[in-house]
Amino acid sequence: MGGLQRFEQRLESMISGAFARTFRSAVQPVEIAAALERELDNNAQILSRDRRLVPNTFHVELSSTDLERLAPYDSTLARELSDTLKKHADGQAYVFPGPIHIDFESADDLTTGRFRIRSQAQAKVTGTATHTQVRRAHALLEVNGSQHPLQPPGLVVGRGTDADIRINDPGISRRHAEFLITLGREGQDPLIEVHDLGSTNGIRIDDRKVPRATLRNGSAVKVGNTTLTVRIVETMQDAETPGWADV
Repeated sequence: MGGLQRFEQRLESMISGAFARTFRSAVQPVEIAAALERELDNNAQILSRDRRLVPNTFHVELSSTDLERLAPYDSTLARELSDTLKKHADGQAYVFPGPIHIDFESADDLTTGRFRIRSQAQAKVTGTATHTQVRRAHALLEVNGSQHPLQPPGLVVGRGTDADIRINDPGISRRHAEFLITLGREGQDPLIEVHDLGSTNGIRIDDRKVPRATLRNGSAVKVGNTTLTVRIVETMQDAETPGWADV
């Protein structure tokens, strides 16, 4: 018996067949499972001879009718789909950069029985700051849905355990880049800079590789496959258009 058949049988047994009856004329869960597995296969990136990086964040878009039918079972389905993807990844030597997230969303242009999937490899991010430090910060770094305070003199971003913000991205060096911040006078934006620390893949801003840069509110710095966005808290409404300049 194949993995997708076992997946379907588990779902039916868990909810006494109600799921199968509900979805008789709509999107079938096994179809979503098969499409998610193909999403891994089609987007696998070679890390080494025996390891390939695959997406771990998935958005399953459905018609409003199908989404409404799925709503009572979405958490159960997401959990079972995640388990199925983990087993498929183990068999193919795939590596997830972080926890698996599966969301179900409505799409106005889809009819009943149709769906599509958007995926992304989103690295797990670990920081050491407290919620209080985030609330009191004059500037923040936003990365993969999390916020990290940028306080003088600055912080180091990397994959190693000694980095202030640790990002589980194989394209990032152990100590990849350093963000420096100097607070200005009252009413003035802080001075924020980023410096490459001799990383393998460097840092990119606006698709250009630079060794260092001065940043403003909204500046996006790409390290590996991950983007960090600068947010200046106190003067955000008066901030200029996002950009950068070589130091």
